[in-house]
Amino acid sequence: MNLSRRRKLSSHVETSSMNDIMFFLMLFFLIVSTMVNPNVIKLLLPNARSGKAVMKETINISVDAAGQYFLDRQPVTSTDLESALSKRVAGLDQPTVVLRVDASLNVQKLVDILEIGNRLKVKMVMATQAQQSAGRG
Repeated sequence: MNLSRRRKLSSHVETSSMNDIMFFLMLFFLIVSTMVNPNVIKLLLPNARSGKAVMKETINISVDAAGQYFLDRQPVTSTDLESALSKRVAGLDQPTVVLRVDASLNVQKLVDILEIGNRLKVKMVMATQAQQSAGRG
């Protein structure tokens, strides 16, 4: 009579909880990846091959409260503004026009200048003044 039992060694690994862990990890990374940059605007930024910084030339157009136009501090009439600006930007690689329009003027003067810039294919930026907080005295 043989009373000894034969025992087999089993090398089985329980993987039933592995599915739950992988699911929670996937869910965590999906949620975190959407929360990291929710309002990102995708841009194709230029590459620089050299270490030199290239300064872009800016041109200033100012309109005072009386409705007088100035191109780089030189008075210009509203009818001559487009021709004077086209002469000024001729030969420049990427000119940028800074608009300085008085706050008391109506929007139409600003729109007229923006249309001139659009026709000349010039980048235009409007200059503003930082608002002072009410708590300061």
